[in-house]
Amino acid sequence: MRDESAPAPARAELADAVRLTARTLAAVAPGSSVEVRVPPFVAVQCISGPAHRRGNPPNVVETDPRTWLLLATGLLDVAGAAAGGALQLSGSRADEVAAWLPLVRLDR
Repeated sequence: MRDESAPAPARAELADAVRLTARTLAAVAPGSSVEVRVPPFVAVQCISGPAHRRGNPPNVVETDPRTWLLLATGLLDVAGAAAGGALQLSGSRADEVAAWLPLVRLDR
């Protein structure tokens, strides 16, 4: 993930890593107030607070698979990803996901 010149993982491996980390976030930050989307692989609801049940959720975090894995491992922070346009935050509580990341910290 640190070396952009390294070969990309197989799609199935990437999907597994993204799904596992997103579901881990949902497990450690249970709730339904924020939806985290990493298309095309996964969407999870997390963080306690007002629950969302139908239609478009009011608080959404969305990014691509590589950026998500960088966030989940601490190689990129939420503020930097959002400022660079790689992470979209919508809703008043979406940025609360920053308190739960990284899920694991890799050395930089």
